[in-house]
Amino acid sequence: MSRILITGAAGYIGRQLGERLAAHHQVLGLDVRVPEGLPFECRQGDIRDPALGRWMAEQGTRVVVHLAAVLEDSGDRARDHDIDVNGTRNVLEACVANGVEQLIVTSSGAAYGYHADNPPWLDEDAPLRGNPEFAYSDHKRQVEELLARYRHDHPRLGQLILRPGTVLGATTHNQITALFEGRRVLAIAGSDSPFVFIWDQDVVGAILHGIDTGARGVYNLAGDGALPIQRVAALLGKPLRVVPAWLLAGALAVGKRLRLTGHSPEKVNFLRYRPVLDNRRLKQEFGYRPRKTSEETFRFFIEQARARGRL
Repeated sequence: MSRILITGAAGYIGRQLGERLAAHHQVLGLDVRVPEGLPFECRQGDIRDPALGRWMAEQGTRVVVHLAAVLEDSGDRARDHDIDVNGTRNVLEACVANGVEQLIVTSSGAAYGYHADNPPWLDEDAPLRGNPEFAYSDHKRQVEELLARYRHDHPRLGQLILRPGTVLGATTHNQITALFEGRRVLAIAGSDSPFVFIWDQDVVGAILHGIDTGARGVYNLAGDGALPIQRVAALLGKPLRVVPAWLLAGALAVGKRLRLTGHSPEKVNFLRYRPVLDNRRLKQEFGYRPRKTSEETFRFFIEQARARGRL
C-alpha cells in the first residue's frame, strides 16, 4: 500500500479522489479547511508551510497528488500568486527533499492562454501563454514553468502533469457553470467559443490510472470533441444573445468602474478565444480513454443541474 498525500484534499476533486484511493492505499490529506466526514485522514494546513517536508518525512510519503490551487480570483493577486506558485514550489522542495517517487499535478488548459491565434486544436507541444490579465491562467503557466525546471534539475522525481478542460459533474457550480444559468447564453459575435468538457469522474479516473502505472509526462485531459457556443445553447434549450466584442468590453468597463460587476473588459477574450484541447496523447500514450465525450459530459451536467433546480 502506497502512502499518498493529496493537497487540496477537501476540495471538489480531492475529496472524491481520496475516497477512491482509501480503499487500496494509505491516504493522507492536507487542506486549509477540513470538513467533518472525510473518509480518510486529513490534516489542516497550508501548502506554503515550511514544515510540509517534515510532515511528509514523518508519514513516509511516496506519491503526492497536488490539487491545491486558487480557482477563482480572490481580488488579492499577490496572495493568489503566493498560494499557486510559491505554494507549488514548497511542495516541490518537500518532494525532492524526501525522495518522493511521483508527483501528480492538475494544471489546466488555461495554461495555453486565450488567444486569437491559438490553433483549432492544442496539443501538448503548443506554447504555454497563459494570459497575464487572468490570474488563474497566468499562474498555471508559471506553475508549469516551475515544474519544467524541476524536471530538468531533479529527474528522479517523476512528474505527471494533467491539463484538464472545463470540469463538469453532478454538483459542479462555479464561474463557468454560471454562464449557462441565465435565460440566454451569451455569445461573442464572430466567435464559436468552443468548449471542451471533462467529466469529474474522468479526472479522478485519470489520476488513479497515473498512480497505478507510475506514469510520467504531460497530457491534455478532455473528452472527445468540442461544443461551439451555438451547440451549448441548443443543448440547454436557450436562445443565444450575440453581442459584439467591443460592446461587451465597453459595458464591462462601465460596470467595473461603477462596481456593478467584478468582471473586467479583458474577460471578453476569456469567452472569445477558448483553448480547445486535443486528447490524442491522453488516449494513445498515457493509455486513458475518457468515459464521456465533451457532449455527453455536458448533457450529464444539464440533467443533474436541472434536477437540483440550477438550470
